Amino acid sequence: MLILRNSRSGTAVIRTDPAELFSERLPAARVHELGDGEDLADVVDAAFAGGDAPTALGIYGGDGSVSRMAGLARRHGVPLLVMPGGTFNHFARSAGLEDVETAVEAYLARDTVEVSAMEVREGEGEPVLALNAASVGAYPELIEERDTRRRRLGKWLGGIVAAWRTMRTAEPLDVIRDGRRARVWSVFVGVGTNDPKRVATMQRENLEDPVLDIRIHHARGTRLRAIASLAFGKRTAAVLRAVRLMPEKRDVERLLETGFAMTVRPGPGRPEVWVHDGELEEPLGEEFTLHFTVIPAALTVFAPRPR
Repeated sequence: MLILRNSRSGTAVIRTDPAELFSERLPAARVHELGDGEDLADVVDAAFAGGDAPTALGIYGGDGSVSRMAGLARRHGVPLLVMPGGTFNHFARSAGLEDVETAVEAYLARDTVEVSAMEVREGEGEPVLALNAASVGAYPELIEERDTRRRRLGKWLGGIVAAWRTMRTAEPLDVIRDGRRARVWSVFVGVGTNDPKRVATMQRENLEDPVLDIRIHHARGTRLRAIASLAFGKRTAAVLRAVRLMPEKRDVERLLETGFAMTVRPGPGRPEVWVHDGELEEPLGEEFTLHFTVIPAALTVFAPRPR
């Protein structure tokens, strides 16, 4: 097995270095730490080009790294070991992988699950694999704002400042689907059915459900509610709902589909961005079209069996 460590993931969280665990429990694994400017795909493809190709891939990192490694595992037809090393670790939590030890135990027991995913294609470009969700609107703007402050303020404080600024400056955008235009605060396209009360479906609730759960937050409410809708923690969302800061039910349209497409028009002066599994993309041009397709049983992931 080839394990890649992304040292740039999860810098806002203090956790134990897993190097000793890898050495003791996975002595036959090749462990590679990504260096500055080193591309994850280049390392993996080089390993498969050699004479001793790995029979499994492992990733210690955040959701963006996990998503990219999932695409590579699917490409090379090998199972994936996911070890939480990021800040939120949405996919790892959905898979019951709360820590590295649990993930390693699943690997050693050869416990696996077939995971559905989705491919997202921007225009006529190459599709990318997403495990959790993709979004346009207020959430990508918040991520872009946070990333500009991350180096100076850190991820958590940068996120707070970004949320405050986005709450003051966010504007709706136009999306066109099936020939109809809608003015929206955000659109989330998640993998698998999710909590119907949520708008920001960043963490999936099951691994196998081959459906896209789409939430379209129409721009009828206030900017404050638009930002409050981005709360993806159950407790936070419950508190915001209790104080009536979450969007009204009639303002959020829900669709369950196996495929979905939309053209996005951010408007003058607005950032042309979208995000998938925490990874920010910046299209060229004043508008862009995104195509989403669910992929049943997209890859095999080592995970504890449900009890």
